[in-house]
Amino acid sequence: MTQLANSPIKLVVGLGNPGAEYEHTRHNAGFWFAEDIAHEIGGSLSSEKKFHGLIARGVGLANDIRALQPQTFMNLSGNSVAAVAKFFEIAPEAILVAHDELDLDAGDIKLKFGGGHAGHNGLRDIQAKLGTGNYWRLRIGIGHPRDSVNPHKPVADWVLERAKRDEQTAIEIAIERALAVWPMLARGDTESAIKQLHTKPKAAP
Repeated sequence: MTQLANSPIKLVVGLGNPGAEYEHTRHNAGFWFAEDIAHEIGGSLSSEKKFHGLIARGVGLANDIRALQPQTFMNLSGNSVAAVAKFFEIAPEAILVAHDELDLDAGDIKLKFGGGHAGHNGLRDIQAKLGTGNYWRLRIGIGHPRDSVNPHKPVADWVLERAKRDEQTAIEIAIERALAVWPMLARGDTESAIKQLHTKPKAAP
């Protein structure tokens, strides 16, 4: 981790599915974060065919920063990520991929470097196309159907549904917490970002 602490994030990827019918579904949590980052860096998401996605350019400290929403549908997200990384010569360790995470409750959010794809099809394709899993992940908790009132609901149906109102609020608050540590990630201070993000805020009395 210490060695990577000096690697500023140059590409923020938000995973999701394009189209109005998917816009507010749990699987698009990564899209929501990427859109917020585009605003943070003073950019605007616009379509770029050669990158198979919507991309925004802005500035963070002394570095060019790019935010990306692949428009290939989740299972082919790697096509977009690899195209941008190759064109702008961005190393995997300078990439942050934001994605929905079944194994975290709605409202929980974690930063992680490297590892496997844990069955997430977007991560699976990115890892295949980059040829490595050594990139940063922002895991945005959406909960699991096994913990819901309908524990036998297929995961595929769960992620493509809207979250309940209280869950959605919790997810949005978690994303706000991630945005608060963005300046640290932009300058490569990932250790401080992890420490702050992983420290749960105290509940209001």
